[in-house]
Amino acid sequence: HVQLVESGGGSVQAGGSLRVSCGASEYTESINCMGWYRQSPGKEREGVAAIDRGGIITDYTHSVKGRFTISKDNAKNTLYLQMDSLKPEDTARYFCAADTLWFGLNPQYRYWGQGTQVTVS
Repeated sequence: HVQLVESGGGSVQAGGSLRVSCGASEYTESINCMGWYRQSPGKEREGVAAIDRGGIITDYTHSVKGRFTISKDNAKNTLYLQMDSLKPEDTARYFCAADTLWFGLNPQYRYWGQGTQVTVS
């Protein structure tokens, strides 16, 4: 079974930075970590950033463009999200998504991690 584990969340002041990571505990070569989503109480799940299998094509939600950077290390089957210039509105639980296909920011992925909390004050 595919298990995704996110880490790196925490509490930071506005303007600070965090890097969250997502790794597959059981790797299958046909499945790849594709993107990051976030959700806070009372809000719908939002696609934050996505990256294709080859790490060439990326997509970001408008509110994080210029501040967040998604990247991946295929050798380690690890996905990263570097978050700079954090704002209070970035506060949410961040989830990693994975599948055999890339759907960009569309929430069509079959595999999800448990999430890691990011709090900005």
